[in-house]
Amino acid sequence: MRKLALLFVLPLALASLKSFGQESVTADNSLAMVSWENEVYDFGTIAQGTPVSYEFSFTNSGEQPLIITNVKASCGCTATNYPKEPVNPGESASITATYNAKSAGSFNKTLTVYTNTEDAVKVLRIKGVVQ
Repeated sequence: MRKLALLFVLPLALASLKSFGQESVTADNSLAMVSWENEVYDFGTIAQGTPVSYEFSFTNSGEQPLIITNVKASCGCTATNYPKEPVNPGESASITATYNAKSAGSFNKTLTVYTNTEDAVKVLRIKGVVQ
């Protein structure tokens, strides 16, 4: 009975492994690709109590629409805004990071960007000093 159960379970397990992680690949194996203008931005010295923003510009340099599924900031002091619609091949867009400069001192925050590219996760960074 145990061998019979393995005969049914094993093919299902192998089929699920085969399809795992292929959501960004199309029938012709082309991928969405993203080219970042800048991956780290240094605000330098900023005034306390004054929020600052930076737009991380990018271009879809692939052959398929680029889909950003989520952008997560490393803390609640950073807000993000990103395109919710697909970015077509050759088009450009941006992700905005707004840092709330409430606390004095240096900061180094990350934005984790989730996409349908081969490297599905990209980390962008903002840094600076609040006086």
